[in-house]
Amino acid sequence: MDSLAIELNQTLKNTIADVFLSDYGRRMYFPVYGIVEQSAQAGKDAKLYNATTGMAVHNRKPIMVPFIRKQFTELSEAQIVSYANSYGEAELRTLWKSEIYRKNPTLGKALISLPVVVPGLTGGISQAASLFIGEGEKVVCSDLYWENYDMIVDGMRNAELAHFPFYTPDGKFNIDAFCRCIVENASDKRVTVILNFPNNPTGYTLLKKEAEDMKNRILDLACSGYKMNFIIDDAYFGLFYEEDVYSESLFSLFADLHENVMAIKIDGATKEHFVWGFRIGFVTYASKGLNEDHLKALEMKTAGSIRASVSNCSKTAQSILIAALKDGEYESDRKSYDEILEARYRKVKESIEAYKGTRLKALPFNSGYFMCFEVDGNAEKLRQKLLKEFAIGTISVKDKYLRVAFSAVDLDGIEELYAKIFKAAESL
Repeated sequence: MDSLAIELNQTLKNTIADVFLSDYGRRMYFPVYGIVEQSAQAGKDAKLYNATTGMAVHNRKPIMVPFIRKQFTELSEAQIVSYANSYGEAELRTLWKSEIYRKNPTLGKALISLPVVVPGLTGGISQAASLFIGEGEKVVCSDLYWENYDMIVDGMRNAELAHFPFYTPDGKFNIDAFCRCIVENASDKRVTVILNFPNNPTGYTLLKKEAEDMKNRILDLACSGYKMNFIIDDAYFGLFYEEDVYSESLFSLFADLHENVMAIKIDGATKEHFVWGFRIGFVTYASKGLNEDHLKALEMKTAGSIRASVSNCSKTAQSILIAALKDGEYESDRKSYDEILEARYRKVKESIEAYKGTRLKALPFNSGYFMCFEVDGNAEKLRQKLLKEFAIGTISVKDKYLRVAFSAVDLDGIEELYAKIFKAAESL
């Protein structure tokens, strides 16, 4: 094992992070004396010639083919095509950290790490899984979840998802089943949990009372000796449509809750800023038991894993986001699109309430991009019928549920969309 990895492991010794580090996580380090660090030093001091980084330059600017250059008007060549840091651009990391505090006032002055830039939310979950989920471990997750968790947890890490029923019979979040699943799947009172709100595929976010209940129940478990690592998938964060919804990340509840609780926030610009193809996400760490040195060690391990896998993330996308987050009018412009999605949500609610059939039951939803029907019959057959006979694309989940992304349909098409879904279901 590299001496730098050993040093980082020593820094994290006897912390909650040390409890959860996988073998891969223990081996990870950031090569502070490698090419990246030497190039960074040269960027500051090599005023005559900088012959460090594997980029081509012309007239002291990164080479950029004229056709590509014409597609950009506001950014410099260096902002568009040069390499980014493996940690992510420092300015963007600082701006995003400020955004986390702004959007999650419950955090207060809780200590959190500087976010590390990852290649999208998928990349963030993948990095967190690699660093903190060992082979053969059980990972607690609801039975309604994003299917890529299977690829990441089962496929990549050779671990196993342990499911609990998402809803109670009366359509609330099943906190009892959730806590029971934690206890039943903890090994030596140690367990990792993946939480995703707004949930994909259901479009459900915890209500304020449910979030408070979860916090108190997790605190009770932590006080009784359970060590829990929460990977919090905030892919659709911010898209909340009802007053009684908990409109902060669960990260804000867990970040300073107890020394036996670690929180890893996975978020990004992908959905929050409607830039899906930018592939810019963030990984942020917190725990009541972690100090600045611990958090820095976790940042270094994460950056090392980025360096070893994808090297760094898109410089262009990061440069554009930096400019956007510093622009005075950007946030109001962005929020106007949140309002467009909320209007579609309201229309979906109206359409469902008008439905008098028996084949579809809408699962509770209040946020995000999606809603789900529980199908009386085979959801895959309904999906095929909608596609072939009505030219409508939907997603079947476990042959039992039909996911509809109302985010992808304009407001004036919502009523027709649902009328045809209902018609197809009744004709099955």
